[in-house]
Amino acid sequence: MTTTEAAGPPVTDPATDHDKGVHGYHKQKNEHLKRLRRIEGQIRGLQRMVDEDVYCIDILTQVSASTKALQSFALQLLEEHLRHCVADAAVKGGAEVDAKVEEATKAIARLLRT
Repeated sequence: MTTTEAAGPPVTDPATDHDKGVHGYHKQKNEHLKRLRRIEGQIRGLQRMVDEDVYCIDILTQVSASTKALQSFALQLLEEHLRHCVADAAVKGGAEVDAKVEEATKAIARLLRT
């Protein structure tokens, strides 16, 4: 047996394995899900506030908090996309990097419109 055979197949980082559907948020998936559940709870709280005829300004304050929570989540996800997907495309080069940069730019534009 040669050293190459003993080494086995190359070890790949699952966080950069795009071909298998692993995305930039892979390592923080559980934290993201917990965060989204908290945001979901905030939205349910808004429904409850309207149902209970809470004062408008109090509801708007909670809408603002919910919006900020979603924006914060979006920025974290965008950062992970840039660090993972765009960086991986940059290593591969070619048209893929241009496509990923354009995709990220459009995502940023959508976030800025909100």
